[in-house]
This record gives sequence, structure tokens and C-alpha cells, in this order.
Amino acid sequence: MTAYDLVLANGRAIDPETGLDAVRDIGIAGGVIRAVSGTPLTGATRLDLGGLVVCPGFIDLHSHSMDVAGHRLQALDGVTTVLELEAGAYPVAAAYRRAAAEGRPLNHGFATSWAVARMAVLLGVETGGDLEDFLAHIGHEDWQRPAPRPAVERILGMLEADLADGALGIGILVGYAPRIDPSEYLAVAALAASAGLPTYTHARELVEQDPATPIDGAEEIVRAAAETGAHMHYCHVNSTSIRHVDRVLGLVEKVRAEGARVTTEAYPYGAGMTGIGAAFLAPELLHRRGLTAHAIGLLGADGRLTGDDALRAARRDTPGAAAFVHLLDEDDPAQFAFIQRALAFPDAAVATDAVPLLWRSGTPDPLAWPLAPDAVTHPRTAGTYGRTLRLARETGVLSLQEAVRRCSLVPADVVGTGVPAMRRKGRVQVGCDADLTVFDPDAVTDRATYTDTAHPSSGFTHVIVNGSFVVRDSRIVPTALPGRPVRG
Repeated sequence: MTAYDLVLANGRAIDPETGLDAVRDIGIAGGVIRAVSGTPLTGATRLDLGGLVVCPGFIDLHSHSMDVAGHRLQALDGVTTVLELEAGAYPVAAAYRRAAAEGRPLNHGFATSWAVARMAVLLGVETGGDLEDFLAHIGHEDWQRPAPRPAVERILGMLEADLADGALGIGILVGYAPRIDPSEYLAVAALAASAGLPTYTHARELVEQDPATPIDGAEEIVRAAAETGAHMHYCHVNSTSIRHVDRVLGLVEKVRAEGARVTTEAYPYGAGMTGIGAAFLAPELLHRRGLTAHAIGLLGADGRLTGDDALRAARRDTPGAAAFVHLLDEDDPAQFAFIQRALAFPDAAVATDAVPLLWRSGTPDPLAWPLAPDAVTHPRTAGTYGRTLRLARETGVLSLQEAVRRCSLVPADVVGTGVPAMRRKGRVQVGCDADLTVFDPDAVTDRATYTDTAHPSSGFTHVIVNGSFVVRDSRIVPTALPGRPVRG
């Protein structure tokens, strides 16, 4: 018999690509799945799973929580790969260097950032490949305006260089600069198409939200897919579409039927989170989304904003501060149904839009675990996948097998456009990366709430990245930093 480094024995193996759902032994050696067997395997370590589900590790397309602490919190939610694709990073080389120097528990990767490249050109911002580059200037109007053609050409040149340097695509935060000329968006999409890589868009406002918008946000995405041939990924369609999600998804469905490649993602929460200085959170614009200032609360603060004056002050004084935006009431079945329809849309990926952890008392040792009790975030950072599996169990919005597929294979295939490394993820097959999640389907659940925001999910027993345990027996392995970069 062949001996493996690790054998996961007697697990309910779910492989979403082949449809496998049966008890199997999985043999791992050298960080790779070497056997998926219906007969017992032997190995240096043999771990009997007793019928627990073993499936591909979850792949988060949309995480802004890219440090060690954030990785660990997401690992406890079944995640093995975290990707910063919507906001992206510029230059990506700096982001990859930082991760390599510090080490990461999870696999990681970055798109290039249209927004930060635009800030560099129009504001003269010094860029270091960190999300703070964007947040620090989020409210500056000069980067949000239409740009002359020479400036657009400079931006495109910077993005093209980053794509050649391994970026996974182009992140386009057009929703934060909703007055730019639509021709610039089309040019960015055409650049991505020529590189054979996707774009990842935070859509600008829908026409229902702003009748004077230069172009409807959903129409812009599908138009770019049709005109340029680019793979256009529609980020967090639930939170940008809100009550108009049926119209938006119908449009996506129509262009798909015509041959365009438009993919979507959603997360199972009613509240979004963004920098308080975002253009669409201006007090005079909130009515477009049916909101008032009281729907907004600053992360780490007690309660919500008291009114427009408090919102103006926060936008002026701390424009990059993270803020909850309560868009839909999760306790109202009619409102939560909009979220469920976004999740259930054919081939929609589950993605978190995870935000960086904030410590109320400052920044502690970034390698310390467990998290300090004053650490806060959006609950979706800690609980998106636990909640998705719980909803599948309790409501039937997705079957268990389909929920696993939406958390693993679907995102792997989204990024797989132009990124061969992703074809070895999202699968439980011989030759694929040993990125695996083991959970109890009857008990897995989210525990993070809007008041206890960083409470880890429960029911995820083991999480393995490149053949190494990051979570074992439901506990973080604090010395484990097996994450590898994913590059184009």
C-alpha cells in the first residue's frame, strides 16, 4: 500500500465538479490530493472523520481582510483562499511582497486596482499596494470626476503593467466615482478582454436610484461584456441592487443567453459596509436607496448616526472610517427574500466582502490568537459561509451540495479565466491542491452578529491549506502559515 502524509478517512466527500457525494478516504502528499478512494488508505497520519463532510476549501472572491488575523477568522468559516478582487491593489507586486514577507495562513491573490491607479494619476497619491491607499482618499472629489483622454491612457497603461505583473484581473470601483465617462469603463473592460482576464465591478448607481446617472449600473456591466467580450464579474449584486435585484438579475440572464460572460456573487446579510466618505453616502443622496442617516453606524462605535449633521461630520473628519449601511431588514421575510434570490441565482458565487479587523483600543500583535475581545468587523467577515450552510439546512434556498459548489467550484471557475492555478482548486480530485474543509452539516452555523461582530463560526472541524492544518479540531493552529500566492 502507498503511504500518504495525511489520510482523511471515512468522510462524506463532496466534489462539486464530478457530483461525487460518497464516503471516501482522501490521501494527501506534498500538498496535493493523491487519492480519493472507496477503500481504506494508510498514511503517516490517518484521521477518521466519522462521516463529516469533506469538500473543497471555500474560495472568497471578495475579501478586504488580507492580514494574518483576518485570514484566521475566515479559516474558521471554512475558507482556504482569499482574494482581493473588487477593490484590488496597486501595484500588485507590493501587495504580494507584503504577504510573502509576513506569511499567510490562506492562499491569497489580488486584482489590480483601477480606483487606486486613478487616484495616483489624478491626485498624485503615493501607492503601496494596500487598501488604505483607497480608503484614505475615498471622499476626494477630484479622483471621481471625468478624466481627460491622456489621463485615461496613463491609467490604462498602469493597469496593463500590473496585469503583466501577475494581477488576477481588474477591480473597478466605479460605484465610488459614479460620474466618470462610460467610455473609460469600456476601455478598462477592453483592456481586461485583451489580457484574457476578468473585471470585478462595484456597479455605479441604478437608474432607479439616480435617474441622472450617466448610465445604469447594471446596463453598464452587461454592455461591456457584449461590446468588448470581457468576462464581467458583478460584485455583491445583493447590496448594490437592493430591492431592484430581480430587474438586475433578469438583465444578466438575458445577456448570458446571448453569449456574454457575466458572473455574479452575493452575501447573505442585509447590511453593507464601506468607507463613510463614499460618494453614495452623502446625506442628500441617501433617499435614493430609501435610507436616512440613522441606517448608518460607524464600526467600533456604539449605536447609529443621529442625523445628517453627524453624517456630514464623519465624512469630513474620517472619510475612510468603516460604516455599516443597513440596506435591508434581515428579520423581515419579504426583504430577506431579495437576498435569497441573489444567492439562489444560477451560478452565483458566495463571497463575503470581508472588511479588515479594527481594534477599539488600537492595533495589537497581528499574530496574536485568539483575537482580542475588542476586535470588531462586519459579521460577514466571520460568518458568511457558516450562515450560507445554515440557510441551506434551514430554508432549502440551496441544497447542501449546491451550497458547497457556490462556495468552492463556482468562484474557482470565475477566477479560472486566465488563471490556470485556480483549476486545481474548488475540487476534490486527484492532482488538485489539498485545500479542504471538513464540517458537520447538521451543526455548522454562523455566530457573528451586529453586536458580536468577530465571533467565529462553529461546526468547521478541520481546514487544510496545501496539505497543512490551519484549523484542527475546530481550533486555529497558530504556527500554520501555509498560504501561497495565486497569480495570473
